[in-house]
Amino acid sequence: MHMIVGLGNPGREYENSKHNTGFRVIDELAACWDVTLWQHKMDALVAQTMVNGEKIILVKPQTFMNNSGQAVGPLMRWYKIDEPDVYVIYDDLDLAVGRIRIRKTGSDGGHNGIKSLFANGCSQFTRFRIGIGRPLPHHDVVDHVLTPFPEELRKPYEDGLKAAAKAIEGCLVLGVDTGMNRYNPKKKKKKAAEAPAEPAKSE
Repeated sequence: MHMIVGLGNPGREYENSKHNTGFRVIDELAACWDVTLWQHKMDALVAQTMVNGEKIILVKPQTFMNNSGQAVGPLMRWYKIDEPDVYVIYDDLDLAVGRIRIRKTGSDGGHNGIKSLFANGCSQFTRFRIGIGRPLPHHDVVDHVLTPFPEELRKPYEDGLKAAAKAIEGCLVLGVDTGMNRYNPKKKKKKAAEAPAEPAKSE
């Protein structure tokens, strides 16, 4: 069994904000898996489905971002799910727009939703981070995360949401280690310095 958690803020005014990236990926997965039945449970919207014979729990905490752990921790313990089998999806300021990165461990990175998970007994979960980029110089971080993308950035962002949903499906089938190798961005190899040409030999 796996629990897949998307972090975000409830309420129509936040639906298209960058901070609701986790919710958006959960919606992508729900659409792919024909999930339509949701229930309120432990401060979250929760749905269950079967994927390749495995029970999957989809979760959208309704506590607001800064208190996400108050829903995730109790749900993890209620369903008796091991921490690495909890997949958490969230936005990341330090990644380019639409870029995804999967990690098995890590710090909270200054993300308040992740801090709340740590505070509520969930720290060894699998991380699916999706880039939203940094705000422009002299722009406020809070305004940046709580507003939608401008038109010119919506396509790379939407592509990133779809790529994240595909990566989650892949990790469920292949395992996280193989999934990281397959779906994480590949590092560019540095070109080897060209060797200096040998001087021509005199006859």
